[in-house]
Amino acid sequence: MAKCKIKGNIVTPMRIIENGEVCFDEKENRITYVGVQKNDDGEYKVYDYSGCYVAPGFIDIHVHGGGGHDFMDGTAEAFLGAARLHASHGTATMLPTTLSCSDEELFEVFNIFDKVQNAENDGSYLAGLHLEGPYFAPSQKGAQDERYLKLPKKEHYEKVLEAGKGKILRWTAAPELEGGMELGVELKKRGILPSAGHSDAFYEQALEAYEHGYTMLTHFYSGMSSLTRINGYRYPGLIESGYMIDFDVEIIADGCHLPASLLKLVYRTKGAGKVALITDAMRGAGQTEGETVLGSLKNGMTVYIEDGVAKLPDRKAFAGSVATTDRLVRNMMQLAGADVCDAVRMMTMTPAKLVGLRTKGALAAGFDADFTVFDDNVEVSMTVSNGKVVYQK
Repeated sequence: MAKCKIKGNIVTPMRIIENGEVCFDEKENRITYVGVQKNDDGEYKVYDYSGCYVAPGFIDIHVHGGGGHDFMDGTAEAFLGAARLHASHGTATMLPTTLSCSDEELFEVFNIFDKVQNAENDGSYLAGLHLEGPYFAPSQKGAQDERYLKLPKKEHYEKVLEAGKGKILRWTAAPELEGGMELGVELKKRGILPSAGHSDAFYEQALEAYEHGYTMLTHFYSGMSSLTRINGYRYPGLIESGYMIDFDVEIIADGCHLPASLLKLVYRTKGAGKVALITDAMRGAGQTEGETVLGSLKNGMTVYIEDGVAKLPDRKAFAGSVATTDRLVRNMMQLAGADVCDAVRMMTMTPAKLVGLRTKGALAAGFDADFTVFDDNVEVSMTVSNGKVVYQK
């Protein structure tokens, strides 16, 4: 039966429709009705989740892997396996994210993505790619491999853009590097979101970057400059610029990368319409504590999962998160004081807007049939992606 409906408390950006329903056509991947319940159940395949929340499908625009897989592994199973793991935690749509690597390795990721994007997939929809690197400030490289860092030269990024044509939705770079501003203009011209990250930019450079298309900051507070004192004078960095300039920001709300106090500050200052929640998850998401690999199995580095986060071997810095999207929404409600509508908006409508997914991120007639169903503790019961049930407890 193509006609389906889900009953429950419907989450919109503005309100909760208690005891409502959302109807959709699973074959056409289209929402047909959102509102109060009607007496026409006989016409539909009914999923009754009365008492639970029915939200738009969660959207993760920065994720490296999960379930023992990393997108840099360069295999179809890595893409599909990570998509399955995250679907079981509510992610309906994701942007597989790369790390700084050789061109050969990056182009192989492009090839695999081409094969799997429209293949049979029982996990999250792979909407497009997010390139994280290789144009980073070495001092802010974090867990990125310094061997592959370079300046954004036109002949290089044009080669990458040509190879990734139609696949790349966003690209993170340090705009203060030589050639960085020109990169922002080129990406914007091509409809790709330029995002500033792993950067040592001061306020003046951040302002110039914004004027050159960098309207977003990657994993806010992580891998970026802060207030610096030089010869007695204080210079605001990229963190302070995130509040002074009209940037959108994304945050890893795993409760480790940012404590509750900063989650509250970002949420209350920027607002749900300017904040996207991201997992930044690596292959350790969904796995037990212990040794794992960041990046590809071939060229990655050994890291350790401890205390709900991945750490570098010396334990002096984090090496990506092991979060899932349900954990992010739960933390924004329990740690940052966001209500259900705002917490969901930061995991759906806001990220969809940022990367140009115009028919995703909201429950409204004509939008894609993407849903995440969860209880009061944000424990996921069902995930629907592009009209297809990809997880059901």
